[in-house]
Amino acid sequence: MIKVLIVEDDPMVLEVNKEYLSKLDNFLLVSSAKTGQEALHSIRNEDIDLVLLDVYLPDISGVDLLRKIRDLNMPIDVITVTAARDSETVHRLFRLGVIDYLVKPFRFDRFKSALENYERFWYKLKNKETMSQEDIDYFIEQEKSPNIELLPKGLNEITLKQIMMALLKQKEPIRAEELAQYLGLARVTVRRYLDYLAKQNKVNVNLQYRQVGRPTHYYSL
Repeated sequence: MIKVLIVEDDPMVLEVNKEYLSKLDNFLLVSSAKTGQEALHSIRNEDIDLVLLDVYLPDISGVDLLRKIRDLNMPIDVITVTAARDSETVHRLFRLGVIDYLVKPFRFDRFKSALENYERFWYKLKNKETMSQEDIDYFIEQEKSPNIELLPKGLNEITLKQIMMALLKQKEPIRAEELAQYLGLARVTVRRYLDYLAKQNKVNVNLQYRQVGRPTHYYSL
């Protein structure tokens, strides 16, 4: 069983990550932390194999926390789970040895892929004293194939992620018009992205019927 620590200060995102993790076999959530200091306490006192690490924490950055973990020389692997996507931060975290880098918001499929790839890597290292070139090449190829999808013409990844992140933050299903107002985007634009996400089964769509007129669409992750 792979023992996991989740470091995330947003309660809603933390619950999503916990739910995602609970759907995977062979992973056990040992504890969660909302600050870097809480995370360091867990790392020093718990048996942890893998940390799911956010970059934006209230006391120290995830980059500094990872550097402290490396200074402790703990046998712990890290997958970054964050909204930070500037090239400098990404590069710094990979230089510090993160296994994978998930940019919020992400679908369960991407989360599942990252952890299952890590699981194969973890068990391979646990059960073999030496690695062949083929073994090493396999894991390198896994890192090169993060399941990137091409978007239809007229849609862009940044706006798509803004919409999915906004949906993630909503406590209740929301109408396209309300979401557009929340984001400061045109209703037509938001509807196009929501239609795409619905066709890809990436969002839930609930219809509420009225006595007259068309049903109202409510969207959620």
